[in-house]
Amino acid sequence: MAITYLKRASKTPETETDAARKVVTEMLAAIETGGEAAVKDYALALDKWSGPIVMNQAMIAERIKDVPESVKDDIRLACGQVRRFAEAQKASCGDFSVELSPGLHLGQKMVPVNTAGCYVPTGRYAHIASAYMSIATAKAAGVKTVVACSAPFRGAGIHPHVLYAMTVAGADVIMCLGGVQAIAAMANGLFTGRPADIIVGPGNKFVAEAKRMLFGKVGIDVFAGPSEVAVIADATADPLIVATDLVGQAEHGHESPAWLITSSRELAEAVLRLTPSLIEALPPTARDAAGAAWRDYGEVVICDTREEMAAASDRYACEHLEVHCADLDWWHQNLTNYGSLFLGEETNVAFGDKVSGPNHILPTKFAARYSAGLSVHKFLKPLTWQRMSREACTTLAPVSARISRLEGMEAHARTSDVRMAKYAPGANVDLGRPVEL
Repeated sequence: MAITYLKRASKTPETETDAARKVVTEMLAAIETGGEAAVKDYALALDKWSGPIVMNQAMIAERIKDVPESVKDDIRLACGQVRRFAEAQKASCGDFSVELSPGLHLGQKMVPVNTAGCYVPTGRYAHIASAYMSIATAKAAGVKTVVACSAPFRGAGIHPHVLYAMTVAGADVIMCLGGVQAIAAMANGLFTGRPADIIVGPGNKFVAEAKRMLFGKVGIDVFAGPSEVAVIADATADPLIVATDLVGQAEHGHESPAWLITSSRELAEAVLRLTPSLIEALPPTARDAAGAAWRDYGEVVICDTREEMAAASDRYACEHLEVHCADLDWWHQNLTNYGSLFLGEETNVAFGDKVSGPNHILPTKFAARYSAGLSVHKFLKPLTWQRMSREACTTLAPVSARISRLEGMEAHARTSDVRMAKYAPGANVDLGRPVEL
């Protein structure tokens, strides 16, 4: 058994992290001190935006009035898919109660966060789908207030298509604001008076670093990096489709890894031949991004067996994982580390990114080993509760007292003592030896 690399990456997603961390640290400190004025300064300097930050209904209506009806139809359909999938996720988890022993009632109540901040990136591309992926999912979870941010597009306001998607998805507040300054504004409740409990949504390395640094003050969806794709393919796969799907994700940016894991050298060599010409045929912006990504981060790995392929894939823990192999059920049962799984050549990452239903905000940089992507669960808190009768209390109190005293925690133990004295006066029950030190 052996693994052979026909192509190795010359860089890793960690390569660019240090520089971003320094910039973000300075920006967050400036905004912490300067508040809304500092945010406006960054909006002007970085995005050439001096207009209103919070958009009112009249501004929104004016900005989206020329969006073609056909575009609106597509956005409504895609948003509906995401919303229905999120609603099904919510239905899969719910409140419950159980009487664990006589008189002891325990339970769980699913409570949504009060305020969610949803970041929708606009830079090289206008990320329409990211609007409904985050906002519609938050609303399906029952979040009361969704504050959504997106950068001005080419010096003007929010891209009309993105803005329309934000409104269809159900955003309560929309701010024309991008980058680190948007993340900081949502975290601190600037311009709205509603600090976010959680901030979600993809973004560039500066946005990702801002979310990472603010984690703890607010919740976040995932520790995210550049978008990733891996394709597992055997000899039954179509090399043109495999190569096209790798390039399809590499266009996200210069630092987006694209990996092929295969048991077929013939397929691997065909993909290596096809990929450069597919990149060259792209429009300039996509060609530049995909070319750099494939050159610096692309890998082609040949394995002897499907078990080796599955193990290699789990080590990559890729954000988007496509499987172009025979016996798809075997792969579904045996793969464990991925953000989202695409089984068979009939589906692909682009479908998941835009319209099929599951969320496209997913873990990267190996985080799929321990984390899932964005879902209604990220906006819900499974809060536990308990209630017990006096009889149940007098059953558990002595155990609690004894364990507390074994741990040396006398004050804890006395919360049991006082209840036993009230509910079972004179009972001859061992409450443990009092702590003396």
